[in-house]
Amino acid sequence: MEQCDTPLPLPLHPRRIPELVVSGAELRAHGVTPARAAQQCRTGGPWQVLLPGVYLLRSGPVTGEERLRAALLYAGQPVVPVQRNDSAPYGQAMVTGLAALALHGFSGVPPLSTLDVIDVLVPRTRRLRSTGCVRLVRGQVLPIAEEAGGVPAAPVARALADAVAGLTDDPQRVRLLLTEAVRRGCEPAAVVRELNEARLLNQPHVIDAVDSLLAEGRALAEGRLYAMVRANGLPEPLWNVDLRLPGGPHLGWIDAYWPDQAVAVELDTRAPRHDEDALWSEYAHKREILERLGITVVHLTPRKLRDAPEQQAVVVRTALMAAADREPAAYVAVLPR
Repeated sequence: MEQCDTPLPLPLHPRRIPELVVSGAELRAHGVTPARAAQQCRTGGPWQVLLPGVYLLRSGPVTGEERLRAALLYAGQPVVPVQRNDSAPYGQAMVTGLAALALHGFSGVPPLSTLDVIDVLVPRTRRLRSTGCVRLVRGQVLPIAEEAGGVPAAPVARALADAVAGLTDDPQRVRLLLTEAVRRGCEPAAVVRELNEARLLNQPHVIDAVDSLLAEGRALAEGRLYAMVRANGLPEPLWNVDLRLPGGPHLGWIDAYWPDQAVAVELDTRAPRHDEDALWSEYAHKREILERLGITVVHLTPRKLRDAPEQQAVVVRTALMAAADREPAAYVAVLPR
C-alpha cells in the first residue's frame, strides 16, 4: 500500500499561521482523491482530519493557530482553488466572539490555544452546521472584517456582542470585557448598538455591565475634553456645572461653560438603547431653552474628540469669538455639579 509521509507542497499565499491546514478541495486540486486523503488520515497515519473537509498534513498535537485556520476553512467552504481570492481565502467567514477578542489582544479572555470553541461569523444563508470546535454565528448583515493575527476577525464591537451572548453565567467577565473595549478605544455607542442588535440589552448580566461601560466612556471623553481645552490654549471654563435661572428652575448640566461668552459645551454620550428617542428629545429641549436665553451650546462627541481634537477646538474657539457679535445672554446662576 502506497504511503506518503511528506506533506504535499501547496502554492498557498504565505501567512503567519502554518499552511499545513488545507481543505479537501485544495487536496483534490493537487491530485489527492478523497480515498487517498482518508488513507493518509488512518490511525497512526501522517495526516489527520480536523473538521469535515479540512485536513492537517502532519501528525501530532494541533496548535491554536491550526484550529483557527481549520475553523475558517470549514466555515468558508466551498473554497475552490481556481476561484480563490487570495485576499479573502475564507469567503465571508470571520472569527468572532472570544476567539476574535483574543486575536485583538484582549487581556480579559483566555489564550486562543485554550478555547474549547471558536465562534465563526457567517452569512445567515450558509448551509453548514456547528461541529467540533466550530460554533457558527449567523448574521443577516456582516460587518467588514479586520485582520487580526493574520486572519479575518469581526470588529471589536461585534466580537464583544457575540462573546457576551455566550457569557450568561459570568457577569463579572462581561463587565471586564466591555470596560477593556472602551479603554482600548472602542466607542461605547458602537458596543451598545451591537448589543442592541443582538437583543441582549434586556439581559440582567448585560444591563449592569452597560452602565459601567457608559460611565467608563464618559470619563474617557471628559478627559479628552480637558486635554483639548488645555492643549489648544482655550480659556479655562467652569467644569461640570449646573445652570439655573436665578431663583428659578434647573436648566441643565453642562460639561464646560464660559460665562463671559455664554458658551456651553456638552458631551453627547448617548448610546443607542430603547430610550434613545426620549434621551435625544431631552438633549434637544435643553439646547432649545439655553439658546433661547442667548447661550450658545456646542455638542461634541467622544469620537470627534478622539479623532480630531484640533478641529473641535476650532469649533469651540469660533463660538467664543462670535460672542462679541451677539446680544448679551440672560443672566444664569452657575452651580457646581
